[in-house]
Amino acid sequence: MKKICWPYFDPEFDNLPERIYGPTCRVCIDNETWEDCTIVKVDSVNKQGLLLEVVQVLTDVNLTITKSYISSDAGWFMDVFHVKDEHGNKLTDQKVINYIQKALSTSTGTPDSAKAYANNNPTLFSPTNPTDHTTIEMTGTDRPGLFSEISAALADLHCNIVEAHAWSHNARLACVAQISDQSTDHNPHRLATIEDHLITVLRATTALSPCGKEPNNGQQEVKTIGLLGSGDHNYVHQGTMSTNVERRLHQLMLSIRDFDGPNDGPQSSPRTPLGLYSEGEWRKTVVWIESCEEKGYSMVSIECKDRRRLMFDTVCTLTDLQYVIFHASASAQDGYAFQEYFIRHIDGDALCTQSEKERVIKCLEAAIERRVSEGIRLELCADDRIGLLSDITRVLRENGLVVVRADVATQGEKSINAFYVRDISGNEVVDMDFVESMKRELMGSNPIYVQVKNDTRIRPSSPERPSPLSNFGDMLKSQLERLSNNFAKIK
Repeated sequence: MKKICWPYFDPEFDNLPERIYGPTCRVCIDNETWEDCTIVKVDSVNKQGLLLEVVQVLTDVNLTITKSYISSDAGWFMDVFHVKDEHGNKLTDQKVINYIQKALSTSTGTPDSAKAYANNNPTLFSPTNPTDHTTIEMTGTDRPGLFSEISAALADLHCNIVEAHAWSHNARLACVAQISDQSTDHNPHRLATIEDHLITVLRATTALSPCGKEPNNGQQEVKTIGLLGSGDHNYVHQGTMSTNVERRLHQLMLSIRDFDGPNDGPQSSPRTPLGLYSEGEWRKTVVWIESCEEKGYSMVSIECKDRRRLMFDTVCTLTDLQYVIFHASASAQDGYAFQEYFIRHIDGDALCTQSEKERVIKCLEAAIERRVSEGIRLELCADDRIGLLSDITRVLRENGLVVVRADVATQGEKSINAFYVRDISGNEVVDMDFVESMKRELMGSNPIYVQVKNDTRIRPSSPERPSPLSNFGDMLKSQLERLSNNFAKIK
């Protein structure tokens, strides 16, 4: 009888990299070397998008990256991050330290690990209602009051907004919302009705686009992703993938070309060297690209105002544009950030044409600007109910305030709302009369509590100059009281 020989496969073949190099991912968190920051070191077998996953894990726990060095050549990924917590101190929370080590060591920062941390961290806002949620994505040409109109449309359809995030930039709007509605469960007709209603709202604009042309209705889009479990907050499910909400907002804004701003033109303007700026002089965002021919890279350099999540935004954009980051460095000095990325396209080529370079420059500039919200930050907390967001945004709109960015979540029976607002004329400065009136009137017996941040944009009151917004607190209080009373009577 003829003997059949099968090729031998080592059962430990999948672990070969670990047997050669040691563990496939080594994470070291050092709190001893520096007095003012914590060092996070990551050594791992490399893969496309790994840098973004690592940065996402760090930003998901509200860490600020003050300095970093990245090298991912020759199939191995080596990163060093200098990080601080949200208060600007070294990382001392052992639960967060343990999570970072586990998330990066076990799965090298996959979204599922970050999601598991968010679900188990009581400090994060998480919906507790067991009802499944439907995620809705919306993109379109922005106009004053559009977010309020979207909220009103969902309220008219008796949909409760469990969580919502909206960005506005260059006259474009992107919004990701999770709604709870029993009737949407396995009811495609109900979902189609919601989509049709929202697309009508998005298309009902007579404003001109930034380029002076009529709005392109092809940019107006509404898509329902499907039903989500209550523990899946902060992530959007698309088929079998989980995408961080902020990354998804970047992708949506990129899809409607928010990088084509009102002042389009050559973007590769010459930069001013750091030493030529006088102390305290304002410096705009500058992005430029140079060729590194001896290594076959394109070097992308960024100088801009430093802020939290800056590295996530730039790395996210380069990754979504299908570029591979081989080496990078980032640092901050006197509130200003400096980043360098050595990249190639995913097909192995450097950036060859001027048009490709200009597109990358514009996309990075847009990614940096999207999160630099104009106006002051209003934080409101109230008992959650259907139509609450619609009522609040309508009162803001009726009093001449425009929402340019919104983050809405639920914590137990409470709705937590954060809005960046400015007045209809684009003024970012709000009178102290308005601030004090609103805080004094709304933090009393009214069930809605208000906190105002971004004090640098609050203008002191002047007895000789009447404040155009000084009576806003009174009107907001009276209108919300009336809405609350009406709602109580209905109940």
